[in-house]
Amino acid sequence: MPLPRQSSTGPCVVLTLALVLFAVTELSAQTTLPSVISDVQPKMVKIYGAGGIRGLESYQSGFLISEEGHILTAWSYVLDTDYVTAVLDDGRKFKAETVGADPRSDIAVLKIDIQGAPHFSLPDASSVGQTGDRVLAFSNLYGIAAGNEPSSVLHGHISAKTDLKARKGVFETTYNGPVYVLDAMTNNAGAAGGALTDFQGNLLGMLGKELLNSQTNTWLNFALPITDLKPRVDDILAGRVRRDEAAQRPRPADHHSLQRLGIVLIPNVLVKTPPFVEKIDTGSPAASQGLQPDDLVLFVGPNMVQSRNEMIEELSYIDRLDAVKLTVLRDQELIEFELISQD
Repeated sequence: MPLPRQSSTGPCVVLTLALVLFAVTELSAQTTLPSVISDVQPKMVKIYGAGGIRGLESYQSGFLISEEGHILTAWSYVLDTDYVTAVLDDGRKFKAETVGADPRSDIAVLKIDIQGAPHFSLPDASSVGQTGDRVLAFSNLYGIAAGNEPSSVLHGHISAKTDLKARKGVFETTYNGPVYVLDAMTNNAGAAGGALTDFQGNLLGMLGKELLNSQTNTWLNFALPITDLKPRVDDILAGRVRRDEAAQRPRPADHHSLQRLGIVLIPNVLVKTPPFVEKIDTGSPAASQGLQPDDLVLFVGPNMVQSRNEMIEELSYIDRLDAVKLTVLRDQELIEFELISQD
């Protein structure tokens, strides 16, 4: 009696087809990943500024977001200097001017004098990472790249999507919003401001600063979703326009001043001395509202002030009869005050 003939679509054939498809997929990934990395590298920026004397790193990362040379990076002490250097992928060095910053979102926007720069297009950056997605992290971690060396690249997965505010008191940070938690060691020295992309090179987020869990003594590796940062970047760019326009207005004859508010800032020993509060006058508007020595003034109204001179300038545009809104940084917490002159 003849044996029945096996179907051509039996288990062996199906398994063979599956192995072939897997091999083709892996080969495709291996051949395209280098091209994705090569496409992203020219958009990355190495940033050098303040640090060193305080035993802190004087470098971090950033990436271009316009062909006119706008750079998105992390808001940090590295930018607290008059001369911030931006080094492009090809080794060219530029002086970077600060367009503005949003400490609440931990971001800053810089500008260099260039045209036609390769960049991530923020208007088109709508990709949203999901838990389990494979990702690439580009940054100048540990300052390995100084000239035309490429940024470092790490690969991993999005382990979770959560709100950093749920960990208040555990991590010292002013940021209060959603993050991608990553399973790769991405947030090392110098990595803040780096780019997080998917395996096709689409921008997913910006790498955050180093955060240590005070309860478990472990580091958090995370990125801020670009979809949440885009509105903040737009506000920064629009805010620069508003400040330029405000500078054209005549100052009120009777305007606010540090003396009237009862605020004494630290001496102006640097070209760009930060507006740290040295003393609060007893019985002053500042004292009645609870300002304290060592508070760092970040905003006067909607405008960010990065030096004591900028704070004095902003106060000079506010009529004495109007309230002064200040946002200060105290122990990694943002606090808002409203001061009214009493004289």
